Amino acid sequence: MSLPPDTLAWLWVPVVLFAAFAQTLRNTAQRTLTQELGTLPATLVRFLYGLPFAAAWLALLYWWPAQAPAWPRFTAAYLGWIALGAFFQIAGTAFLLLAMAGRNFAVAVTLTKTEVLQVALFASIFLHELPTPLALLAMAVATLGVLLLSLPPRGQLWSPSAWLSRPALYGLVCGGSFAIASVGFRGGALALGAETPWLSGAWGVLIAQALQTLGLGAWVAFTSEKGLAPLWPAWRLSLLAGSMGAAASLAWFTAYAMQGAGPVRTLGMVEVVFSYLVSRRLLSESFTRPEKAGMALMLAGLVLICLQGV
Repeated sequence: MSLPPDTLAWLWVPVVLFAAFAQTLRNTAQRTLTQELGTLPATLVRFLYGLPFAAAWLALLYWWPAQAPAWPRFTAAYLGWIALGAFFQIAGTAFLLLAMAGRNFAVAVTLTKTEVLQVALFASIFLHELPTPLALLAMAVATLGVLLLSLPPRGQLWSPSAWLSRPALYGLVCGGSFAIASVGFRGGALALGAETPWLSGAWGVLIAQALQTLGLGAWVAFTSEKGLAPLWPAWRLSLLAGSMGAAASLAWFTAYAMQGAGPVRTLGMVEVVFSYLVSRRLLSESFTRPEKAGMALMLAGLVLICLQGV
């Protein structure tokens, strides 16, 4: 059963909030796995152990209704969009690792936060989805807020060489890669034309994670000394990371079927707030003035993005 347009106008908001919350839980589990397995195997776990959950959700969507929905037509355009998103999602992760390995990693990580503005640019170019003035203002305000939260130390902040270094370039390309991935997944949702956004999201996640599992799995198997063997002993934590990763991805892809990539990624920045509050709570640290200002700007931007179309 398709949803009325007035429902889609607001339903994407709680879907994105759930996606951000599930992604925060996934990141917490994956951080521990990264320490045990290494970065690439831990990233592979996210896709490999998430596949069964994505498949189960898709099966439920076809089994639960009294009349099963029709199967969508998988066109070359659809598969191309999903493959584009899947590739650049992995590329973004790789560039993030390269950025964080450099000397000026703080500047590099700051530049990764330009993803939302790059989403607006690429969505305008490839999907012809121009942001409204209110959405553009929300993106700018939220991005300024997250930049304040991730400002590098003063020594790097005022150093031109830090901002023009190779790690800084990696950070900028990382943000661009994740932006293109979002646009690819949004383009796939538009090309599929499934009966409901839930079906669109389920098919997108299943196909994307299958491609990512095959590609990254082959890379880890042939380049790692121990191959895929380290992935199996940590199955309990891997199941948590995989299930939360699948839940987050299903929600992201469903949101892309409801709303443009720019607003979705802007509201998705609430994950930074979730992560920041969790880390501060665990460390019992107080917020600095720039952090308070950054948090306030981020929340203002998120409220503005939710108000568009109201």
